[in-house]
Amino acid sequence: MSTLPIETERLRIRHFTADDWQAVHAYTRDPVVMTHVPEGAMTEEQTKQFIAESMVEEVRTYAVDLRSEDRLIGHVGFHPWFAPRIYELGWVFDPQYHRKGYATEAAAALLRYGFESLQVHRVIATCQPENTPSWRVMEKLGMQREGHLRKCIYRDERWWDEYFYAILEDEWFNAVGSRESGVGSGEKPRANS
Repeated sequence: MSTLPIETERLRIRHFTADDWQAVHAYTRDPVVMTHVPEGAMTEEQTKQFIAESMVEEVRTYAVDLRSEDRLIGHVGFHPWFAPRIYELGWVFDPQYHRKGYATEAAAALLRYGFESLQVHRVIATCQPENTPSWRVMEKLGMQREGHLRKCIYRDERWWDEYFYAILEDEWFNAVGSRESGVGSGEKPRANS
């Protein structure tokens, strides 16, 4: 996304820098935070590799800063997904910033950017049924649960189920993303060059 950073009322979505690894590792090393992420908790080396992979030309993941503290509090994934004009969206946040609406605010900003600037047709997101906070965010964003995939991800010697959510561009513009809507934030996101 060449128009980064994207700013909302409280957040800044930006490219990672190599110096971000410690802030990211503070939450990605936590097995509770990473319970629902297929890769699981990360070592320092895995976190550094994750940051390095997030700094390439085909970026898939972005840092999220809390503007008032100028602090990295999580990351979001937003990238093409298997077909033209379809993107996947996801998020992981430091637990001290959970339950404050930051995931919803960041995801809403990316949906708006995707539909209004990239002309994305469809955005999908997935989570495990046990990850109630994530599927609630998806529903707040106007995403529809399209499926319950049974035993589709293998991790820790067991199979996980997964909920599959999506929102289409016409749904975004008609219901959630209208210019009058403030879904996920107090104002429309601003893209800065």
